Amino acid sequence: MRIFPIRSEQDHGKALSRIEVLMDKNRSSAEEDELDVLATLVAAYEEKRFPIQCPTPVAVIQFVMDQRGLRRKDLEDLLGSRARVSEILNGRRPLTLTMIRRLSASWGISADLLIQEPQSRRGRRPTHAPRTARRTAA
Repeated sequence: MRIFPIRSEQDHGKALSRIEVLMDKNRSSAEEDELDVLATLVAAYEEKRFPIQCPTPVAVIQFVMDQRGLRRKDLEDLLGSRARVSEILNGRRPLTLTMIRRLSASWGISADLLIQEPQSRRGRRPTHAPRTARRTAA
């Protein structure tokens, strides 16, 4: 058993090839251990090299609509006016707690996927100091 760190695409390919060989045969306990270690190394490399980001709430809504053949009209029935739905889908208006509850209850979407901040606001700092900080600074 020769275990090596996976640092490149080439190392990744070698590890995957070895895993495939080990999967296609009856393994000894040493080969079982090798397979376990290689799978762990490959998983760690892939998580680092190919991270999966959480989808935005709008992407989740659009995916569900596409998968179920739903239209904007169906969303209007849950969230309000045509203009409001347009603002939400274009990222100009965030979902409210009431909207999240309705979508979760009606369409079965996990609220965790809908609670995130809109993409355009992530990582931004407030442009003003919090009120408590302003009072103490004055």
